[in-house]
Amino acid sequence: MLLETNDLTIGYRTASGALRAVEGVNLAIPEGEIVGLVGESGCGKTTLARSLIGVMAGNASIERGEIRFQGRDLVSSGARYWKDRRWRDIAYIPQSAMNSLDPVYRVGDQLLEVLIRRGGMDRAKAKRRAAELFELVGIEANRLRDFPHEFSGGMRQRAAIALALALDPKLVIADEPVTALDVIVQRQILDTLDDLQKRLGISVLLVTHDISVVAYVCDRVAVMYAGKLVEEGSVDTVLGSPVHPYSMGLMNAFPDLGRASRTLVPIEGAPPDLHDPPAGCRFAPRCPFVVDACSEPPAIESVDETHRAACWRIGEAEALRKDASEVTTWQT
Repeated sequence: MLLETNDLTIGYRTASGALRAVEGVNLAIPEGEIVGLVGESGCGKTTLARSLIGVMAGNASIERGEIRFQGRDLVSSGARYWKDRRWRDIAYIPQSAMNSLDPVYRVGDQLLEVLIRRGGMDRAKAKRRAAELFELVGIEANRLRDFPHEFSGGMRQRAAIALALALDPKLVIADEPVTALDVIVQRQILDTLDDLQKRLGISVLLVTHDISVVAYVCDRVAVMYAGKLVEEGSVDTVLGSPVHPYSMGLMNAFPDLGRASRTLVPIEGAPPDLHDPPAGCRFAPRCPFVVDACSEPPAIESVDETHRAACWRIGEAEALRKDASEVTTWQT
């Protein structure tokens, strides 16, 4: 396994008190695969993703758990070791490409800075590598002289991908890389990521709230809700036969062009305030299948060899999926 977390728990200190944005997460990213991390806004996806590179908000901290990269725990290895892994082994693409591009410097100069200062290359070699990277992501090398504002949104995102790939990392974490783009450019960027993953053999953690993105490009998917991992497995299994009611609800809100007449059904309500989350299952207040046992938090358990979920009613999943497909189930 390239990277795995064990009981990872991350807290924030806020003016309203302490909260845990990520709690007890066990996530595995195999070598050479694209893993999707999906869930509503505020469920802890970005906090989890940023923790993997050791760059978090000043009021955030890892309370317990491990982040093991190639078998070594980054948390206990110290800040210096973690910093050395950043960009060389684990790279990050932020939600907005402009967040990774300085508007007052030419894009090529920003690439050169990474290659020279972090990669230890001389200027001539760095220039050749920068041109290779632009060509790799589908941008002409002569655009290295341009400023970020001279790029379209899609080109800025490609440039951000080039920056992430600069030092040949083994893992790229892409945090909502297509959210601000139109659907045509979204597909182009996703195709670029998929192609690069196959050509370079890298692993990708793709953070998104969009089930369609996961279905299009990912091999595996992990579903988060209110700071906890509630389901994980292959894309075909989780999207085709979900066993957690939250995953079923997400699928109901996913447009299906093959069934254009199907009504999209939202999950009523909102995720809980993590300053004071429910004592039992965190999805229980919004779940149409809640039972008495849901007053206690369910442990995540195996459905089969490659599929896990945290729900008291896993054994009834087939019947629940049938009920979950009905609009009235979610409107009561």
